[in-house]
Amino acid sequence: MESLWELEVNIILFFQSLGDWLTTPFRAISFLATEQFIIVITPLVYWCVDSLMGLRMAFMLVFSGEFNTYFKMLFHSPRPFWFDTEIRSLSQETSFGMPSGHSQNAASLWGMVAATAKKKWLTICILILIFLIGISRLYLAMHFTRDVLSGWLFGGLFVLLYLVLEKPVARWIAPKKLGVQIVIIFLVSILLIALGFASKQASAGWQMPTEWIETAALTGGATPDPFNLEGVFTLAGVAFGFMSGYAWLVKKYGQPKVEGSAMKRFLRFIVGIVGVFILYLGLKMIFPEEPLALGFALRYVRYTLIGFWVSALAPVLFIKLKLNK
Repeated sequence: MESLWELEVNIILFFQSLGDWLTTPFRAISFLATEQFIIVITPLVYWCVDSLMGLRMAFMLVFSGEFNTYFKMLFHSPRPFWFDTEIRSLSQETSFGMPSGHSQNAASLWGMVAATAKKKWLTICILILIFLIGISRLYLAMHFTRDVLSGWLFGGLFVLLYLVLEKPVARWIAPKKLGVQIVIIFLVSILLIALGFASKQASAGWQMPTEWIETAALTGGATPDPFNLEGVFTLAGVAFGFMSGYAWLVKKYGQPKVEGSAMKRFLRFIVGIVGVFILYLGLKMIFPEEPLALGFALRYVRYTLIGFWVSALAPVLFIKLKLNK
């Protein structure tokens, strides 16, 4: 077992020995699988490219992201910069290491795009991107190879699961009244939060080795905070807001279609993303973060409103401004 850990460390040291010139490009590549980037690119696709594809991306963002958090809390595996002082931490992460969230996001979100778009050139480009994102996480010392491989595995499984369930679930929920749909979506979002608490509680008796915290400080990394549930509430709020907004929009206006000139699509994105930032920054300044329970509840509300804006209110505003066609 010790030799396996040494091999994992040596792989990371090999990548870092290639030179500091790779730090900026690998950080840029890694950014393409962050939740921050996905939260921006998903509205762009939903408003300006393909609304159904945007909906699928939102699903993947939420469910792959939530389960990645659950898995990490259950496996409580260290990050490389917690483990060996020879490794340099070239990014900042505080959660556990396995599975790699970036690798799982890349495989699930971009993998789903490739699987549903069904274009050979796009599939090849996406496979290369997924591979490079995994390599970037090794170079930046955010993950061991096992973390990256498990992230790819779980991400691929989420794509397969989505492809199997998409049509049956759509056929089941579509005929239901809007109020029933919204209640179901709300209960799913609460279940996601409950699973987060359950995953944390399952590790209640586990103690983080003090040497992990000490090594993280010596390697320049962020202080570990692996049981933080902020992300769970964030994605649960996005789920409730985006999905309930989409349900309302379909009932009131029909299935959304992406139409119009390139200029109108560009204006839609500018108007819509300004609304996202107003809600994000405005509510962040207004809503308190303490006490913790209130902070989590208001985080859920904030991201619910952002999700509802993206899927429903912004498209209605586009109609009013005659930007929809």
